[in-house]
Amino acid sequence: MDERVAAIEAVHEVFMRTEAAITGPLAELGLTTATAQALWALSPDEEPPSMKTVAARLHCNAPNLSFVAGQLAARGLVDRVPDPRDGRSRALVLTEQGKQVRSQVLRITADSSPLAGLAPDDVTTLLSILERALSAGSP
Repeated sequence: MDERVAAIEAVHEVFMRTEAAITGPLAELGLTTATAQALWALSPDEEPPSMKTVAARLHCNAPNLSFVAGQLAARGLVDRVPDPRDGRSRALVLTEQGKQVRSQVLRITADSSPLAGLAPDDVTTLLSILERALSAGSP
């Protein structure tokens, strides 16, 4: 088997195992995988991203993001505000509660992933490899 295919299968299996492991804890937080991913895409350390930017990060279309953002807004985890860069667009801002829940999502995911069992040096090496692969872009 092509080693690239084996690597992709391994990355996919890590993703699938992680997703399976976090489904229950996310449900306890009142989140679905989609709402958790949307929270993950909003960094409290950056300017509020436009809905278009968030949709691109999540590789989804605008109607899907609007639905998920509506769920998060109804829970008080995000606010939809005018985009300061383009008043015709909306941006998503984490509320204080949203920041706390996002932090929980990241912790739960990190603790539940098969990567949690790796040595710190192995995580550093894996991260370096994955960053290079992502920056190389699509073939």
